[in-house]
Amino acid sequence: MKQHSIVILGAGESGVGAALLSKKVGYHVFVTDAGKIEDKYKKKLFDNGIEFEEGKHTKEKILQANEVLKSPGIPYHVEIIKAIQQKGIEIIGEFELAYRFKGKSKIVAISGSNGKSTTTSLLYHICEHAGLSCALVGNIGNSIAGQIAENPKEWYIAEISSFQLDDIKTFKPEIAILLNITENHLNRYDYKLENYINSKFRIILNQTKDDYFIYNDDDENITNQLKKIITNTNPLPFSMKHEIKKGGYIKGDQMMLRIQEERVSMSIYDFALKGKHNNYNTMAAGIAAATIGIRKDKIREAVKDFQSLEHRMEFVATVRGVEFINDSKSTNTNSTWFALESMNKPTVLILGGTDKGNDYSLLEELVTQKVKAIICMGVDNSKIINAFKDKVPVIVETDSAKKAVNASFKLSTKGDVVLLSPACASFDLFKNFEDRGTQFKEAVKEL
Repeated sequence: MKQHSIVILGAGESGVGAALLSKKVGYHVFVTDAGKIEDKYKKKLFDNGIEFEEGKHTKEKILQANEVLKSPGIPYHVEIIKAIQQKGIEIIGEFELAYRFKGKSKIVAISGSNGKSTTTSLLYHICEHAGLSCALVGNIGNSIAGQIAENPKEWYIAEISSFQLDDIKTFKPEIAILLNITENHLNRYDYKLENYINSKFRIILNQTKDDYFIYNDDDENITNQLKKIITNTNPLPFSMKHEIKKGGYIKGDQMMLRIQEERVSMSIYDFALKGKHNNYNTMAAGIAAATIGIRKDKIREAVKDFQSLEHRMEFVATVRGVEFINDSKSTNTNSTWFALESMNKPTVLILGGTDKGNDYSLLEELVTQKVKAIICMGVDNSKIINAFKDKVPVIVETDSAKKAVNASFKLSTKGDVVLLSPACASFDLFKNFEDRGTQFKEAVKEL
């Protein structure tokens, strides 16, 4: 029988992980990347005898494949994808390949417009604290396919984006979590919110009565969609507005989880993660942990001592009474809204970057209440300036993290906070949001 041949488009974390798993299961593998491949990934491909090319896509070679696995960052409208589709070659994503070869392992898949990384990290922390055989994978950790190839575990705690969900066919998590749905990445969805909502709901596409769906019952986009579709899964909603019979809720200062026979209660003041949005994240992670079967004392302990993530509401330093917070991971207006909502001091806000179809009107009320100045940090800041020129007394344009930090410090007085929460992608001035956050922190340390 002819060897199954797979071409992998994109040689980042997910692409190289997929290549390792494909090679391990006996596929013929060819990896192609239109850009330059990072040295660490190139070494992995060399060491495993996997053929690859960089700086181009050789069309003839790609169109010979039985199957093409594409990086989630590659949209469907690009020429090479159209050519693959015209030839009738199936296109899948890394999660689909991983699901095919996961064996008896189980998956918790976590999605949402905001809070994915925090919730995924917290759930992984709870599972690890309870002694489970588990791995942090997907958008935040290692490639899930690479993990299965090199170091398989019983549980994969996976952050999954809408782009990754677009490329699934049979993928089915035992536990799916949907935190919220707000306008995000609309440039990939023909600027239609309904397309983005449909994409997020693919997380439960293949679930059955043996699986669980944990979702935010206070999110109208989620609850409205649930009225329109038929689901086969076990619902476990969570809310901060009303009591839930099976799932989780917060009443007063108490979080209550009710899953099967397990009942977990704890004070929100004991949560390591502070702020209303993090109460939702903590509930979602707690429900998932109880569903997995982790004991309530282990859930309580882990929720209390969790360390929050780098680049997500990360305290950097206090310089002459001015506090600096790095929220570089906020790449949409909703995420920035949550960051601003948690501010209780006069704030100098650093905004800007690559706009993803942002609607800044969402931030107007909080900006008016809390922000004394806006520092723009981007190549084109016109949209931000137009949105806020009548809302704040001072708007300053900068084109580097260092200039933004220096300008924000000059405009601050003792007792203020400087918040980097850009509401935009980072690719105009930085490699990624991590690079943006790191440069911000370095500039603060130089003050």
